[in-house]
Amino acid sequence: MPAAAGPRRAAVLGSPVNHSRSPDLHRAAYAALGLTGWTYEALDTTAEQLPGRVGVAGPEWVGFSVTMPGKLAALAFADERTARAEMIGSANTLVRLPDGRWRADCTDIDGMTGALEESGLPAEADHAVLIGAGGTALPTVAALADWGITTVDVIARDAGRAADVLELAAQLAITARFVAFDDPAAIADVADASDVCISTVPARAAAALADPLAGVPRLIDVIYDPWPTPLAAAVEAAGGKVVGGLVMLLNQAYSQVEQFTGLPAPREAMAAALHG
Repeated sequence: MPAAAGPRRAAVLGSPVNHSRSPDLHRAAYAALGLTGWTYEALDTTAEQLPGRVGVAGPEWVGFSVTMPGKLAALAFADERTARAEMIGSANTLVRLPDGRWRADCTDIDGMTGALEESGLPAEADHAVLIGAGGTALPTVAALADWGITTVDVIARDAGRAADVLELAAQLAITARFVAFDDPAAIADVADASDVCISTVPARAAAALADPLAGVPRLIDVIYDPWPTPLAAAVEAAGGKVVGGLVMLLNQAYSQVEQFTGLPAPREAMAAALHG
């Protein structure tokens, strides 16, 4: 649908949220699209507060980006859910529908797909290493399946934590194997066979894996602050291609802008705002 006339509001919800770069991206997009009076805020909102915050939003609100810890709450709150949000079990996007209801989506998958493209991953690649089994790991698995990856080694603290990721991989016809976080020999073995490594854990946690993973040909690290992470520095020093979390953030925001406005995302303006 075309963008609504008149002033409109959107925001990113999370806690903490002051560090978010989403306002830079969305404000640049609205300006480039000529959407006068459109605003985008960062609102500190916990998971418990999210239903109340969105539930009282007036008709001027077109959508919300949702970051941690509200992604499960966003999915539960929504009146309608995309198939991919239901598959992942969380949502980073709430979009106001014409009848006033809210639709949940997971554009994190788009974000990871963009990062895979930026990494130069060949179309014929088939083996990935995934560090972590939290909320970002699930859309990562979905993006890997769309790419055609058939084997994923999941590095996690224990098999129990990795259960949801392993289950989703199986649903998507990916052979997924658990690798213990404290087994550097096994980690080095899977790194040697991988086409890409994706880290979805905090910089400090991944730093412990810098030595066994330094030789991977490509690394996508979802962290963007602080940057570079110790893992990213190790891979780059060894000659690997490194893609940071800003690329993922940018690519997931394209779809959000399009869903909020009904217009094609002005990608060059958004990228300039992020890197400028």
